[in-house]
Amino acid sequence: MQQEQIKQLIESTLSNAEVMIEGDGTHFTVIVISPLFEQQSRVKRQQLVYDAVRKELLDGSLHALSIKTYTPDEWKKQV
Repeated sequence: MQQEQIKQLIESTLSNAEVMIEGDGTHFTVIVISPLFEQQSRVKRQQLVYDAVRKELLDGSLHALSIKTYTPDEWKKQV
């Protein structure tokens, strides 16, 4: 699976999300920044991202995904 495909899946599921991806073709790290994460627990945030790629994880086209989630304000503090 290509990085751009993963990015499109997440962005199409989570509107107004900014997605950054690094990976080697089988293992990926994704950073997702979205106002949808306001007032959401870390678990809920990750569930929202996993829901966007669940089919690909289940059918094996996406092997491993590490997820970091931020609200826009949290992300500003990171950079």
